[in-house]
Amino acid sequence: MKFELIDAQKALFPVNFMCEQLGVSRSGYDAWRERPESALHEADRVLAEVVKQVHQGSRRTYGSPRVHAELRARGQRVGLPPPSEP
Repeated sequence: MKFELIDAQKALFPVNFMCEQLGVSRSGYDAWRERPESALHEADRVLAEVVKQVHQGSRRTYGSPRVHAELRARGQRVGLPPPSEP
């Protein structure tokens, strides 16, 4: 997660500075960037895109229960997010 933050903010702050502030090594960050995406991370990214498409296809009216139902209707097995606190 720290490496993702560094990567997202590298246009605003020097990478070495962020690594130092977050307590990670520059070589660790560089190794993370060179590593291929894991299968789980790729599956999560693809699922997020499908969820976005379902939500936009409903004219942004579907919440998580309806998006979940739509995914199940399409044969995709996913878990519901935990209920939000009031």
